Amino acid sequence: MSAATLSLPAAGWPRLRRRLSDALLGRRGLLLALLLVPPLLWLGVLYVGSLLALLANSFWQLDEFSGLVKHEFTLKNFIDIFAPANLDVIARTVLMAAAVTVACAVLGFPIAYYMARYTRGATKALCYILVMLPLWSSYLVRLYAWKLLLAKEGAINWVAAKLHLTWAVDLLLATPVIGGPSLSFSALGTFLVFVYLWLPYMILPIQAAVERIPPTMIEASGDLGAHGAQTLRNVILPMALPGLVAGSIFTFSLTLGDYIVPGVIGDSRLYIGQVVYMQQGVAGNVPFAAAFSLVPILVIGAYLWIAKRMGAFDAL
Repeated sequence: MSAATLSLPAAGWPRLRRRLSDALLGRRGLLLALLLVPPLLWLGVLYVGSLLALLANSFWQLDEFSGLVKHEFTLKNFIDIFAPANLDVIARTVLMAAAVTVACAVLGFPIAYYMARYTRGATKALCYILVMLPLWSSYLVRLYAWKLLLAKEGAINWVAAKLHLTWAVDLLLATPVIGGPSLSFSALGTFLVFVYLWLPYMILPIQAAVERIPPTMIEASGDLGAHGAQTLRNVILPMALPGLVAGSIFTFSLTLGDYIVPGVIGDSRLYIGQVVYMQQGVAGNVPFAAAFSLVPILVIGAYLWIAKRMGAFDAL
């Protein structure tokens, strides 16, 4: 075979590429379809398909005698969700997720505002590094580090003893609902670890939203006689609301579904993620686990609907 024959495919490829480019240039809909079909197939098959399989499993039932799943339609799993113990788990999880979200917003907004308005160049890069640095280490490493910090012999109790504040720690631990034998075995400890883990997911969306606020609007507010609190309430917060909502979706949903933190740090009270894990992995009750795992999806859906009704996505 001659060298000229071997070079034909190479010579024909630029011509084929030009023809393909001309065809796509004249048909923008075809180009858009080629770009969107692969990710939509991935989303439809793996994500939506998984949710449909989850929903299908929730209508089956577990044979209590044999321990096998019977593919027979039933609503028993959804009825069992309304048992008092399960409703208590749902309420506890939603309240924890809401408290973590509010705490992250209160802590994250000043940091995000400072990063967006008062940092430039190397200082802003340093702030980004400090915010994202915890995310560079393993989730479990950070979790067990906090378990050591919150333990009865840990650094927090040691510092409290040095500052003669042991009475304050004991007072917190004696408080009903949030207290416990130690910080590492209490709802308060679970709350602190959740806030630490998810705080970066609140800071970054807020920072991006505040950066989009024109400085002239803040200056105009001051020129019209508004003091700082009025400018914050009437100008900055409404325009930063999409960032707050985006961050709250992260913190709220991540807390709702987490089962590792309450298992490592916290008392014996269960959360939604733990119930799903125990029903699926320990009890083998896949149908009820599937039905119960739909609860966070419905809660998040309701939250997004409320946020949309309040106009939180209008500025996106």
